[in-house]
Amino acid sequence: MEKEFLENNLNVNRRHFLGKMAMGVGSAALGSLLLPDLFKGSGGAGDELPLGIKHFASKAKRVIMLFQNGAPSQLESFDYKPTLNKMFGQDLPESIRGGQRLTGMTANQDKFPLVGSKFAFNQYGQSGTWVSDLFPNIAKITDDICVIKTMHTEAINHDPALTFLQTGSQQGNRPSMGAWLSYGLGSENKNLPSFCVLLSRGRGNGQGVYSKLWTNGFLDSNHQGVQFSASEDPVLYLNNPAGIDMQSRKKMLDHLASLNEMGYQEFGDPEIHAKIQQYEMAYRMQTAVPEVTDISKEPDHIIKMYGADCMQPGTYASNCLLARKLSESGVRFVQLYHQGWDQHGNLPGEMPKQAEDVDRASAALITDLKQRGLLDETLVIWGGEFGRTNYCQGKLSEGNYGRDHHPRCYSMWMAGGGVKAGTSYGETDEFGYNIVKDPVHIHDLQATIMHLMGLDHEKLTYKYQGRRFRLTDVHGKVVKGILA
Repeated sequence: MEKEFLENNLNVNRRHFLGKMAMGVGSAALGSLLLPDLFKGSGGAGDELPLGIKHFASKAKRVIMLFQNGAPSQLESFDYKPTLNKMFGQDLPESIRGGQRLTGMTANQDKFPLVGSKFAFNQYGQSGTWVSDLFPNIAKITDDICVIKTMHTEAINHDPALTFLQTGSQQGNRPSMGAWLSYGLGSENKNLPSFCVLLSRGRGNGQGVYSKLWTNGFLDSNHQGVQFSASEDPVLYLNNPAGIDMQSRKKMLDHLASLNEMGYQEFGDPEIHAKIQQYEMAYRMQTAVPEVTDISKEPDHIIKMYGADCMQPGTYASNCLLARKLSESGVRFVQLYHQGWDQHGNLPGEMPKQAEDVDRASAALITDLKQRGLLDETLVIWGGEFGRTNYCQGKLSEGNYGRDHHPRCYSMWMAGGGVKAGTSYGETDEFGYNIVKDPVHIHDLQATIMHLMGLDHEKLTYKYQGRRFRLTDVHGKVVKGILA
């Protein structure tokens, strides 16, 4: 009777039921293979998705951050302010300064003489974006980028500003942005780290960078950034010691993993499993890293596009090309630091050299990604930790000036990965000192990056010492005006 009722009223028979069930089991099995933690459970946070699953469809798969360490002047790059040239040498009006705190380097100045850019600006592309003559190659790609003119931060000195942009906190020991994305999304390539760091030094005054900028913080240590060097061994201590071959190394790692597993069973420290994963990753990287860092097979037209410097390991150009290769190979977050942008004095003499070091390769990276069909899925970010003052630090002359730190407004640009190309976002006043339209805070930038990667910055959290942490702390909103 029951069987007859089901077949007549629900149109369900045994064959139909088993067929549907088989499809469900198969889907579950596939999901568990692709995401091993899919059915693990969330440990009490019922509204959280398992790690490795995006909160919504993403625009970007990977991020390349071209960080200009030391803070390039927005007034000599992307924020054209002719008023400053007209008012050369006049004191900054107190009504414009508005009580803005100063660094110890200019706090004791009697006057704050305004100074405009020594370098000419022109409009480029269909977008008509203003770009300084210092960046002729970036000027050619203005229709592929979005210039944000209204970035602002809370820090006024390098160390806290660097740390704030990279980790969401001015104090150290917090996970960096790359570590958060590694934690939330995992890796696309099991043979390479999900977070890689590249360093280069320019010809100007440098500000140091340090490992806390790519730290995993309180996250598992397998999420920390892996630094690549310019030496013969791009990743230190990766190669086998003398007299040890790959087979012997694998046997040693297997035994070490079994010993560590015994330790985990006794102490339950999750960091032990993270160490096991790191050893195994290092073993796989022995094959993957030499291949991805070898640029000798790049065609001549690519070398010409990036410039001859790309053949010299450790240069900005070389690191831009390596960033493309790492991203193309599935590295989730590539962080490039280029030092030398701290022009407190002799800006007209130093900044052109810095710009020359980065202009060609930055534009080449965008062009290279675009012609490979990778730009739409790769988010590229260019900029520093804060801006520069519209007044001169120290003595002002017709041909020479310097600029102090300015956190209240500065410029960055973004490209690819769901960003609205060929646009300028936000406006500063005619003095280039205050924001008058569409401000973008550091936490807003971080929230937007995570959004483009398919993550809700309010939902990607980690419980540590009794509270839930996130990259944006309790702040941040997605900047919808720059989304394509």
